[in-house]
Amino acid sequence: MAALMALTGLAFTAWVWLPAPTVTVPLVHVIDGDSLTVRQDDTALSIRLSGVDAVEYRQGCARAAARWPCGQEARSALAKLAGRGPLHCELTAKDRYARTLATCRTAVFPNGLDLGAELVRQGWAVATSDAYRIEEAEAQAKRRGIWQGDFVRPAEWRAAQGRPATVLAAPDL
Repeated sequence: MAALMALTGLAFTAWVWLPAPTVTVPLVHVIDGDSLTVRQDDTALSIRLSGVDAVEYRQGCARAAARWPCGQEARSALAKLAGRGPLHCELTAKDRYARTLATCRTAVFPNGLDLGAELVRQGWAVATSDAYRIEEAEAQAKRRGIWQGDFVRPAEWRAAQGRPATVLAAPDL
């Protein structure tokens, strides 16, 4: 019985501490500052980067009393970071819009850039989890990206446009 309990404990520990499996997927299209389309098994898969919330494509920001298309610049920043792909993504869950939530890198961990971390570091997205709080503080202190001036947090902007915040659903991977 003790051996069975020990084995169960080890299995649970491995399940909790091991990362989600990584898949290598070709990039198809960058949608906006935190969403992209990739191809998995000959099917288009819509991905939303986990732990970040980028300004929306149609969202504007203020800088030196002038409006500027920060949402378009956020999309351009993600496109530049992702390059031509492929991406290496840990698929974790689905949101209410059936997008797959994932952490994606430009090369297999520990190499390459974590796209979410770099978007936050460059100031094109805000952190939605503790994972990227240091990058957000750095971007804010150095007035990068949206931190150059005034902006409305993306979730608040979507709410003002009548779009609800993202809700997670059980993974279906």
